[in-house]
Amino acid sequence: MKDKISVHVADDHKILIEGLIAVIKTEENLEVSGYSLTGKQVIDWFETKGNQADILILDITMPELDGFEVLKHFQRKRSNQKVIMLSSYDDIKIVDETIKLGAYGYISKGNAGEHIVKAIKRVASGRLYYSDDIQSLLLKRMTGAKIPVGDAPEDFLFEKLSDREKEVLRLVTLEYSTSEIADALSVSHHTVETYRRKMLKKLNVKSSVGLAMYAVKFKVV
Repeated sequence: MKDKISVHVADDHKILIEGLIAVIKTEENLEVSGYSLTGKQVIDWFETKGNQADILILDITMPELDGFEVLKHFQRKRSNQKVIMLSSYDDIKIVDETIKLGAYGYISKGNAGEHIVKAIKRVASGRLYYSDDIQSLLLKRMTGAKIPVGDAPEDFLFEKLSDREKEVLRLVTLEYSTSEIADALSVSHHTVETYRRKMLKKLNVKSSVGLAMYAVKFKVV
């Protein structure tokens, strides 16, 4: 490993970027290699000849392209860019998605000051790193314990619905009864109820009213 670990920071809040840079600069063996305020800026920076960083600190919710799209870009390029997600979202589904897309670490923003330097050094050496709260969620999942529903972007949750679930959602919003939905889709009453339970869980809502709000927001009806 070279003398200094270079870090590029990407977040849509300049004040957070400045705070992270200040922390990173307290370590002699770490250096900052620029920052980005949008996902597109991240990709453009890494695509510019001569620009490279050992570690990318990446937020999920950014303008133009979000963190997921940035990870997908590196995946398509077959790049082994080491990325640490830094996010205010702590839902296990979000963490799983970033792991699937090749992220090396995940830190909650509330724990950034405590973990960021350790995370950079760990990931630079090729190992994974998760802040304590995220580790706890992953451990609970491994042991079969109940995992609390965390915060996640609404559009992310919606996109996790299958096409059939979205169709059921549309019919629910149009006030079709369970029997009417079953007839319309040529499935059983039990199947419709199963879809409904899955949607309530995926979208983290408690009733058909909550489902309808999603349907209207994302123009399902």
